[in-house]
Amino acid sequence: MERLNVHGQELRVQIRPGDGSGRPLLICNGIGEGLEFLQPLVDALDQGTETIRFDVPGVGGSPVALLPYAFPTLAWLVTRMLDELGYPDEVDVLGYSWGGALAQQLAIQHPRRCRRLVLISTSTGLISVPGGSWTLRRMLTPQGARRPDPIQRSTSAPPKPDRADDARVCGFSGTATGLRGIGYLHQLAAIAAWTSLPFLPMIGQPTLVMAGEGDRIAPAANARILARLIPHSTLRVFPGGHAAVITQAPEFGKTISAFLANR
Repeated sequence: MERLNVHGQELRVQIRPGDGSGRPLLICNGIGEGLEFLQPLVDALDQGTETIRFDVPGVGGSPVALLPYAFPTLAWLVTRMLDELGYPDEVDVLGYSWGGALAQQLAIQHPRRCRRLVLISTSTGLISVPGGSWTLRRMLTPQGARRPDPIQRSTSAPPKPDRADDARVCGFSGTATGLRGIGYLHQLAAIAAWTSLPFLPMIGQPTLVMAGEGDRIAPAANARILARLIPHSTLRVFPGGHAAVITQAPEFGKTISAFLANR
């Protein structure tokens, strides 16, 4: 774990070293989630894959910014972070939920920095198939559901998708108040003013699109739209909801590792 000052913005970053056989994997997290959230998935990936995780401003250990970052600015900030970390060349990029929007922006805005793209439980942003009204209402408050995090649940069998599972994995696993609440609202502002629909056909990277069939936050219909409009894409739909990336981490990890290893 380390902290970087990138053009005046402090970012908390964690790197898991790899064996140097493939490209490093940059991981972009969901709304309100610190870099630890996807630990089960990181553990399930090929252990030779170097991973780069970070907290966006206002989330986890990264201080909140004075003003919200739009996705183009966030994508620029991330590339500067990679430069500071010593990754001047291309990396693979994985984005989950809200982080999937940032991953799409990185792929189109900085195509030479992104070799392969993995999009999990995400959408095209403002113009997309909406989730259930119950979960969407809860997304409008940073306080959230105040329920146990699904990482603490057993992952021995995929649970049936339900709205409680979905709520727990989209910024609702605890209480976000004060500065952390501001960071959450900044993330909401970014996604509310952004859509990838116009530029999806211009994404040239090989792309793996993954989703849970019962996702109530980012319905699987969004994954099908992404896979249809991104030219070199592969779609994989799993049982479960928005939490499938955690509850079925071994299956997700195996599929992602195979995709990234295909040079």
